[in-house]
Amino acid sequence: MYGWIWRKIPGPLAVRITIATVLILGVIALLLFVVFPWLEPKLWFNNVTTEESLRSG
Repeated sequence: MYGWIWRKIPGPLAVRITIATVLILGVIALLLFVVFPWLEPKLWFNNVTTEESLRSG
């Protein structure tokens, strides 16, 4: 799959590296700002409850 993407990017090596870097950064930004915030409330292990301990005395 990565080879297919690399072959489809036009231009010389420097342009390909630049475009690939922009694509990678775009995917990372999409994950950080859209996917993970949407997914975070739906995760089961994120529901942590703590109880206040009773002090005797």
